[in-house]
Amino acid sequence: MATVSLSTLTSSFSSLSFSSQISQKPFSLSLKPSFKSQNPKTKLTVVATVVAEPLTADLETLNIEKYVKSRLPGGFAAQTLIGTGRRKCAIARVVIQEGTGKFIINYRDAKEYLQGNPLWLQYIKIPLATLGYETSYDVFVKAHGGGLSGQAQAISLGIARALLKVSEDHRKPLRKEGLLTRDARTVERKKPGLKKARKAPQFSKR
Repeated sequence: MATVSLSTLTSSFSSLSFSSQISQKPFSLSLKPSFKSQNPKTKLTVVATVVAEPLTADLETLNIEKYVKSRLPGGFAAQTLIGTGRRKCAIARVVIQEGTGKFIINYRDAKEYLQGNPLWLQYIKIPLATLGYETSYDVFVKAHGGGLSGQAQAISLGIARALLKVSEDHRKPLRKEGLLTRDARTVERKKPGLKKARKAPQFSKR
């Protein structure tokens, strides 16, 4: 390997110019020399470190969480207008407060959490729409278990039960729409000797 003197390296560095270009990939930096080096054996390696900023989605989640905590001092359990809904394996704790019609589920916007599914979004809006309260209450939800369909129906029941604590006069219109009835249908368990709950293996006489 040829030895390069310090003065040669210094002059080479002073004569080089670089154009910095940030690529489309996040947090990557590429540096390219503006001309070809006269010595093909000379190699220059530049290591650049870029401090990664928090993702926008994480910031939004943190902001929503702070907003919910400011609206619900003491947490969900300390609130008065609260209702619990269940459907299949899903459980939803729902708190309603006077507001402008916001829906926040697990510290995320309802439309984002329910993946923009119009049927699931309709489930959670029916109780308030039945009483004409679409823009009168904000809804805060903690849901777990089951899938998004079961959680949406559990939220609907939770909202209806919370509205009963606002006024007992709400019971009749909510009952008429079937919004206070707990849907007890669940997946039937598998039986021993069967393939599923009722499906049996094919019979063979011999």
